[in-house]
Amino acid sequence: MAERASANERRGDSGERGETRELPPVEIITSRDNKWLKKFRAALQGKGPAEGEPIAVEGPKLIEDAVRSGLEAEALLVSAEGERELEQILAAAKESEAGIPRSRILRTTDKLFAAVSGTETPQGVAAIFRQREWTFEDVLRGAETREGAYRGDAPLVIVLAGVQDPGNVGTIVRSAEAFGATGVVAARGTADPWSPKALRASAGSALRIPLLRGIAAPVILAQLKMARVKILVTRAVSRAAPGEVFEAPSELNEAAAIFIGGEGAGLLAEVIRAADATISIPISEAVESLNAGVAASVILFEAARQRHSLRAAAGRK
Repeated sequence: MAERASANERRGDSGERGETRELPPVEIITSRDNKWLKKFRAALQGKGPAEGEPIAVEGPKLIEDAVRSGLEAEALLVSAEGERELEQILAAAKESEAGIPRSRILRTTDKLFAAVSGTETPQGVAAIFRQREWTFEDVLRGAETREGAYRGDAPLVIVLAGVQDPGNVGTIVRSAEAFGATGVVAARGTADPWSPKALRASAGSALRIPLLRGIAAPVILAQLKMARVKILVTRAVSRAAPGEVFEAPSELNEAAAIFIGGEGAGLLAEVIRAADATISIPISEAVESLNAGVAASVILFEAARQRHSLRAAAGRK
């Protein structure tokens, strides 16, 4: 059910002679059984969208990131509290190619918004977007720059194989974008990078970096081998004295895919057998291990450092 806002509100739209024009009354969704509220509730409180289902984003910053990344909005939901964020979101949408149709800006009460929100402290604005269709080739070459070009670097792919904590998944995706990875693959058994919690942890990176989900590990291995991409695995970290040098394999400079295993079970035996090299991070004996998000970030930083050094050396020749 939707009701008209108190109103016949007058807003500051002016005509040629300066008179104030009355806009059509705003309809507010007041029933929890409204089809749009049901759709938002399922998306914002779920574990990630199935194929064809929308990606749910909550909060003004993530919504702005989504529209600027070129995602197509299906609907924007705004509560009374969230009205103050609307102008900035629409300004970002106006600059994007897809934008947000005015007919799909939906309003509801703060109470009903809180009931569909996926967070303990709702921010009053949420949106659902159509999924972007990435390909394996996209993951190898990376996203386009703002000028519509590609970087031309050797592929650097992060493969999440059984990482089940969505916070770790989001952290890894964020680090992947920050340190220049060309793409991310979330293998079957991994938490969905497009789930609301992982999206928040990625700070929007999961909306921009080329990303594939739900592919079986043997299929990923076969595709990487065919593309002549080196397979690097990260097994249990080594015990070492603090300050020991981290010696990463030279394959990080080449076309490489870094497999990150689950927090408990680690990587499948078939992945370890297929590996071209193994990466271990020396840590203090006082620390048992690093979680997947931290370990992946350390390795990605080292890959970025090696690749930058190689480009700098080539530039001096």
